Amino acid sequence: MTAAGSSILTQPLLDRCRQRAPGYDRDNAFCLEDFNELKAAGYLKIALPKEFGGLGMTLAQVSRETRLLAHYAPPTALCINMHNYWVGNAADLWRGGDKSCEWILKDAAAGEVFAAGHAEHGNDIPGLLSATKAERVDGGYKLTGRKAFGSLTPVWTRLGGHAMNTSDPKAPKIVHFFLPRDAKGYKIKETWDVMGMRATRSDDTVLEGAFVPDKYIARVVPAGAAGADMFVLGFFTWALVNFANIYYAIGLRTREVLIEQLKTKSSIALTRPMIYHPEVQHGIAEITMDLETMGPHVEAVATDWSEGRVGPDWLVRLFAVKHRTVEAAFRIVDRALDLSGGFGMFKKSELERLFRDCRAGRFHPANPLLTHEMIGKLSLGISPDEQPRWG
Repeated sequence: MTAAGSSILTQPLLDRCRQRAPGYDRDNAFCLEDFNELKAAGYLKIALPKEFGGLGMTLAQVSRETRLLAHYAPPTALCINMHNYWVGNAADLWRGGDKSCEWILKDAAAGEVFAAGHAEHGNDIPGLLSATKAERVDGGYKLTGRKAFGSLTPVWTRLGGHAMNTSDPKAPKIVHFFLPRDAKGYKIKETWDVMGMRATRSDDTVLEGAFVPDKYIARVVPAGAAGADMFVLGFFTWALVNFANIYYAIGLRTREVLIEQLKTKSSIALTRPMIYHPEVQHGIAEITMDLETMGPHVEAVATDWSEGRVGPDWLVRLFAVKHRTVEAAFRIVDRALDLSGGFGMFKKSELERLFRDCRAGRFHPANPLLTHEMIGKLSLGISPDEQPRWG
């Protein structure tokens, strides 16, 4: 994979991101140099409409840029995707005539950095339900709870998240908010010491009665899938499609690294390199066939959204593309370690880092449990909000 001629991701920029990736991973450090360089190049404005000073890229175009960056530095692509999916969602709404999130576009044009704060301990249905409390007060909402996996922790200026308002127990509401960095009543707890995707620096954000004014409240909708309007559906789409592209890129890079290694890998039982071993050829064939199904899948879903082909089965398609792509990517990195032999276990091996980075994909929403529940219910014509009955 090479940098596209029309991309702002020049080859020298991409090469520098790849060179820095091992150090970020080793030191558990945020990808600050990558972030600053990409921001200066305009990467944080690729989804911003041209009318606001951006490049006006659609989801299909942004997903290709995300995939390209992830081919060189997956954690960098992952954390900056959190910013791009908020901007891209607001741009889609704006182009469709909904100006309610125009302020996001204006803030992004002014250099504000948006991050995601959806994950919560004990909540496997992020975005639709919440363990965080939203209390209505004069001029806005007071938030109490704890958000995990808060990507872009060192640099965000607007933390997008959601909380539950239960003032009417029979009709709970989800409040979609954006917490300004200069707000009071919250603290960041440094928790990020994880297996993979370490350079995202996704620390926890503890909300202790943090106040968010109405101007930073994007939506107040019914809890559950009943509240999935175009704002909610949009950020799910931008997030999951780009998650899929990031892990597709990890699969592509894994094959590339593995083949280069196998070309020089020898065996005492062979007179030629290991690429001539039948089982090595079989393994590479399996990897390639997985990649061949991943590419058209992510392209089709991104293009259909960008061109307005969104039908009643959209959530099925969306959850499926993320799940299938991540699962295929993990098969690829796992098989690559087998084929590489013992070298893949060493920290100096890029395959070892890609393996760990890839594992994070199964934690991203929607996780396998939620994916199968949602797709099963929707395929059977059951409301996603229907509670299971046991016995």
